[in-house]
Amino acid sequence: MTLAAAVFACLILLALAVFQLLLIGGRPIGRFAWGGQHDVLPRNLRIGSMVSIVLYAVFMVVILERAGVTNVFPDAVAQVGIWVLTAYFALGILLNGISRSKPERNLMTPVCIVLAGLCLLIAVS
Repeated sequence: MTLAAAVFACLILLALAVFQLLLIGGRPIGRFAWGGQHDVLPRNLRIGSMVSIVLYAVFMVVILERAGVTNVFPDAVAQVGIWVLTAYFALGILLNGISRSKPERNLMTPVCIVLAGLCLLIAVS
């Protein structure tokens, strides 16, 4: 079950990375991200989207490491890392839930709920 949770979490993160790429490319979907104040992101938020993609890649490595798929970090790093990710996505539930952008609230809050739950499942296994 841990492997399935890890794969599912990584697929969601991959989808979020594609979403960020679309934002970087100037697609008018900014209402779903970064507070929803810009349909097309300004330069500074596009840079933020680039950073997000890098973070998602690191998140995937931590998740796969904790699930036993990869062997990049020491076990202690993966064990702490998965708990950090669980807390990060739990905080994301709150922050997306209070977003002024209704589309962001409706899309990203459930995404964070799922990611927090999957990371918790991986962390306790």
